[in-house]
Amino acid sequence: MNASVLSAHAQAATGTFDKRQLRNVLGSFVTGVTVVTTLDTEGKMHGLTANSFSSVSLDPPLVLWSQATSAGSHAAFRDSDRFTINILAEDQHGLANHFAARSPDKFSGIDYDIGIDGLPVLRDCSAWLECKVVSRHPGGDHVIFVGSVERIRQTTRRPLVFGGGQYLVADPHDLGHAPVGTQGAMKSQPHAVRLANRSMLRLANALDKTLALVAWGNHGPTVIAWQAGATPVAADLPLGLVLPVTSSASGLALAAFLPPEAIDRFVTAELRENRRRESDDLPLTAQSLYDMLESVRASRVATRRPGPFHDDRVLANAISVPILSPDGTAVLALTAIGPAGQFDAATNGPCAQALKAAAEEISAALQECIH
Repeated sequence: MNASVLSAHAQAATGTFDKRQLRNVLGSFVTGVTVVTTLDTEGKMHGLTANSFSSVSLDPPLVLWSQATSAGSHAAFRDSDRFTINILAEDQHGLANHFAARSPDKFSGIDYDIGIDGLPVLRDCSAWLECKVVSRHPGGDHVIFVGSVERIRQTTRRPLVFGGGQYLVADPHDLGHAPVGTQGAMKSQPHAVRLANRSMLRLANALDKTLALVAWGNHGPTVIAWQAGATPVAADLPLGLVLPVTSSASGLALAAFLPPEAIDRFVTAELRENRRRESDDLPLTAQSLYDMLESVRASRVATRRPGPFHDDRVLANAISVPILSPDGTAVLALTAIGPAGQFDAATNGPCAQALKAAAEEISAALQECIH
């Protein structure tokens, strides 16, 4: 058992955690987001945002949710015989915030319909359950309401998700199966793009680098997505930017794992231009490029440093790694870019290793999809 696990066990055993720590741990359990509505004894509508909703039983159909006894609307829910669960759709985070705040009339300006016994049913949600209270149970500073489901409806709208103190969106798991028909080399590219976009968001935050996703297009390496960190390498990050093969990290990462017939016409033209420019930083012959690509194949990391960013106003370093299809063909390149004076582009550095680990995970997921 490692030290971190021992520490966690010790803390749990001694009960030394505080409310904030407990809230953070509970936040690790990702939930949907609901607005629960009811009418009080005078016919006034009440509603509040809750993620404590859960199913209890299918036969009979029972659900539950819990409410803090300190909530302003607690008396209304405590004394009502009914409640409606409105499961919010992914674009209704504003509605969630609205019903989470205290307000004398939460339904002012809100679109709703009237359900069983006059209870409000919010519009455009992902799903609804209209329920009759069958029991109430004390639970510390909350009361647990159990309801019998009497009417349900569902739409095709994806649900809003909450976890770790922030709103999330629901998507298939990164290691899930690729959509039907995407198995194979370039046929796996759409699935790889979806997986890589998620990795880019995590990496941009962790590394504070600008991330680019590059595909091999009709004109060579082409940027199809950007993800900027807290300090973007440039204000202008254009999609569709075409990169050179021999003088960009992305181009080298792709070319090293593509068949010669795919890259030859681009390489021939660029080598001719490189010789004309007589640059010490560019491959000048087919052999020097071949040696460079062999190095990329061995390490699965390509670097170009330093060099001008696309508009020549920024001198930048770059690291790129290939994402490979099940047959070993490069379908995408995952690239990190940063100012030359601040970004260490070493092939064995922490940034390169983080990129490489992400690319290998995505490549492994593509491999799993064919089995």
